[in-house]
Amino acid sequence: MPKDYSLGAVEVKLPPLERFAQFLRGKGKRLTPQRRLIVEQVFSHHDHFDADELLEHLQKRIARRQLSRPTVYRTLAELTEAGLLRKMTLDGRGVWEHDYGYPRHDHLHCQVCNRLIEFQSDELDRLVGEVAREYAFAVTSHRMFVTGICAACRRQRSQRRGT
Repeated sequence: MPKDYSLGAVEVKLPPLERFAQFLRGKGKRLTPQRRLIVEQVFSHHDHFDADELLEHLQKRIARRQLSRPTVYRTLAELTEAGLLRKMTLDGRGVWEHDYGYPRHDHLHCQVCNRLIEFQSDELDRLVGEVAREYAFAVTSHRMFVTGICAACRRQRSQRRGT
């Protein structure tokens, strides 16, 4: 029987938009229509994205004048500071993923197509804990990226070689 490495669900007290509004109030800021639109787009589905991809999706919904690139970057930074998003750097570009409401997990990263595959492993968590105890190390978090080539990219490479 194959092992299940899928991500489980995490219950949260507040929806992301309410959590972000609470964070902003604590900073003396308000939830503007632009910030609201960004949060709604980001949390409408789960995927990894960069700021340009987000801006492209948002501009399909509203006029370009209503939302600037700096507003998107500032809001992404605020969402990260609020603990709603996590920023990663892949091949020199910033990529964000949901952090709030998602379990701790790791990634397989295809170095050809940049696809990220999320997985969670209790065995890996136990191993990290064992190594940390051996070195009297207090783990606050961990993020692992396994880099390689996904099945689809390997198939494409082998098809090109065969022709």
